[in-house]
Formats: sequence, structure tokens, C-alpha cells
Amino acid sequence: MGEAYEHTLMVKNECFVYRLPPRPSNRGYRAADWGLDKPMWTGRMRVTTMNGNLTIKLLSNEGELFAEAPVAEYPGVAVESVTDSSRYFILRIINQQGQKAFIGTGFADRGDAFDFNVTLQDHFKRAKTEEIIEQAPVNEPSLDLGLKAGQTFRINIGNSAAKSKPKAKPASTGGLLLPPPPGAAASQPVASNDKSEWGEFSSASDNQWVQF
Repeated sequence: MGEAYEHTLMVKNECFVYRLPPRPSNRGYRAADWGLDKPMWTGRMRVTTMNGNLTIKLLSNEGELFAEAPVAEYPGVAVESVTDSSRYFILRIINQQGQKAFIGTGFADRGDAFDFNVTLQDHFKRAKTEEIIEQAPVNEPSLDLGLKAGQTFRINIGNSAAKSKPKAKPASTGGLLLPPPPGAAASQPVASNDKSEWGEFSSASDNQWVQF
């Protein structure tokens, strides 16, 4: 298993800590009851996460830890909002011995309070989404591309389109017979036509040519 690292999600260079009066029984805390002009401590806030566990750390300007608040859910008992302002919150801090206490904290800048609120919301939304994805069943079948026992496959190499091209048919001669080859004409007897004007030449022997 790899070593776990702490990741910083947010840093604010100025935040205030207040001692809380007794909690009202019928309503939530009001920041106006804390004496906002007299904080008991001023320092920095750092929001970190390790192995999915979020912690709010209050640090002095020298980096010494003043208090820390592990947060398992938001909104929840570890971080609460006051009823009269968006800049102040109630934190449940826990020391090394596991002792718990509640303190008030807040920011002079409303933008810092907005960033703090959004950082917590985004972390737990992301954690919830990852939990849903991990618990979702995987229904996709595995793809088996291997050949089964006795299974074969065939590969055609070459231009199958050229092989399947139909042969050209010979051009039609229009019903006329082609002349016989030269050897065939010499082997067939030529019928004599006595009425031809060349009849007496064809009937004469080789030595009886007509002299002119």
C-alpha cells in the first residue's frame, strides 16, 4: 500500500475564533452574540484531505497548530452555519486526547466565507459521486476474442472484386458466317460454271493457252 499524502484544498490567511455563549435551546447560534470585535484568536485556516478524510486546521502565522476539526459530512455537526450571517460558522474541534469543544469562527471578507463553504460542498459531492460509482454493478459482458476449440477462420488475400468481375461476351456478327480459314478453301472442289465468260480458259490444259 502506498504512502498517504495530505492535499490542501483551501488556505485563508485570516480567520477569527470566538468563544461561544451557551447554546440557545429554541434557535441556532447568532454571530452577533459573540462580540465580533473581540476575537479570542486570529490566524490562518487550511482545509486539507488525506485518504478522503477532510480536516479544517487553524494555524498561527508561524504555522503552529491551534486547533483542528475533522469533518465527516457537510452540513453536519462538525460545521454549522449561524442564523444571522453568511460569514460565520460553528466548528467542533477535537484535540489529541479526543476531547471535543465548540468554537465560533469567521472571516472579515465575505468572499473568503463563500470559498470555505464551496470547498466543503465540492469535496462531499465528489466523495458521494465516487461512492456511487464504486457501488454500481458492472453489467458489461467481457469480450472474448479467442478461438474456441476446433474453430477456424478464413482469410481472402487479393482483389476479390477483380476476381468476381464478369467476362465480356463476344460481339455479335449479325447472323453472318465468318469465312473459313485459308487451308479449308483449297481442300474443297470449286464447281465449274460453263456459262461464265472464263469457261474456255478454265477448261483448257496447262499447254493449251490461247495465244494473242
